[in-house]
Amino acid sequence: MEQLKILLVDDEHDFVATLAERLTLRGFQVEAISSGADALQRVRENGFSILILDVKMPGIGGLQLLSQIKATHPDLPIILLTGHGSVADAEKGMGDGAFDYLMKPVDIDELTEKIGAAAAAQKGQP
Repeated sequence: MEQLKILLVDDEHDFVATLAERLTLRGFQVEAISSGADALQRVRENGFSILILDVKMPGIGGLQLLSQIKATHPDLPIILLTGHGSVADAEKGMGDGAFDYLMKPVDIDELTEKIGAAAAAQKGQP
């Protein structure tokens, strides 16, 4: 089975490093970055299987990033994470094409399950 390549974008450095390590230990290839602007560049340069974006970041936030990436990569699954969730943000993110919306602190098993579901959906599997 092909190793999933995940781009993890979150401005909380300790959180993103820990989550990247935990996902790597579960067999994913993970690149972690801390800004939306860097994410746009990395998506253009590399083929990622899945993106995991923090909703609230300085500069380009996760919802704005979601819209920009979906405009050029409409089939790329994106999972939103937030520690400051609202129903409005969840509805906006899902309406703009996010695969799912999870609250921090995220349960690693739940996130791993969502990553698998997003990868299967991208390949057209049930």
